[in-house]
Amino acid sequence: MVFVAIIPLTIVASLGIAGYLVYRFIIWDFMINKSLNDTLKKYAIKKTPFEIMDEYYQNKGQSLSPQEISRLVKRYKREEPEQFLAMYDSIREKSKTD
Repeated sequence: MVFVAIIPLTIVASLGIAGYLVYRFIIWDFMINKSLNDTLKKYAIKKTPFEIMDEYYQNKGQSLSPQEISRLVKRYKREEPEQFLAMYDSIREKSKTD
């Protein structure tokens, strides 16, 4: 009798966890990337987030590996996407003064 209740609960729990993981790691990342790319297009910025971050840190005098930049881009996309605009403004101001 207990098995009648455990099997459906196990199936529902498995589907729930799988659905959450798909949302969290696929759909949510897709929505973040789309939002950031739309924002960059809105302001007519033709650089990718990777290029913006790379140039920003080069202007600061720090040389980062592509893996470090990719990790930072991913973190900034999730936690502080508006910082890409601030970095781009910093790059633009630096190029104007040079």
